[in-house]
Amino acid sequence: MIRKIIKINESKCNGCGLCADACHEGAIAMIDGKAKLIRDDYCDGLGNCLPVCPTGAISFEEREALAYNEEEVQKNMENKNTTEPLKAPAAFSCPGVKTHMIKRITPAAPTENTSKSNASMLRQWPVQIKLVPVNAPYFENANLLIAADCAAYAYADFHNRFISNRITLIGCPKLDSGDYSDKLTEILAHNNIKSVTIVRMEVPCCGGIEAAAKTALQNCGKLIPWSVFTVSINGEIIDQ
Repeated sequence: MIRKIIKINESKCNGCGLCADACHEGAIAMIDGKAKLIRDDYCDGLGNCLPVCPTGAISFEEREALAYNEEEVQKNMENKNTTEPLKAPAAFSCPGVKTHMIKRITPAAPTENTSKSNASMLRQWPVQIKLVPVNAPYFENANLLIAADCAAYAYADFHNRFISNRITLIGCPKLDSGDYSDKLTEILAHNNIKSVTIVRMEVPCCGGIEAAAKTALQNCGKLIPWSVFTVSINGEIIDQ
């Protein structure tokens, strides 16, 4: 029969194992460091695995496949629970890419007698562009910050000025392989992003993160307000 079923792009899979943990039917297993769909009839086509994938390696496709077999799935899961009473973490699983929100209590605004808050303003995890899931729930109605990772070290008030009330994505185009523009385009296209703030360093290689963000803004099919800030190596904002 022709039906909707997941498809795993092994070239994009980083072996984190989050999809295998998220699949309640046991349809995905980690084999040789890669996620694999082990049986078509175990996949219900609902895609619980999609939002947890940090690299966008999982998608849907319509193809000839065995019908979802709930009875076989139940037997499979019962067998796994019997033979593995203490489930070990998925092979190659990295806790550092597990998506979650960070609840913050907004500090009182500074007055003449108080200084700015030195508390962390980070609202979500992970923050690396390469690791964040495209459909993470924290993107809904978000003001998005796309920043060069060096900027937070160069600019002393980075949390208060830029991270506060924004969802943060960071990267270094000189150190990361590939282009960020496709991933950023998917994030902007599939979520309700209210604004985009780009923060880069003055060094030439940082132009890559600005260019990727602008390409994504052009290709996402939406009109999203955006702004760019450039930080000098001396820690000053020199262009905005």
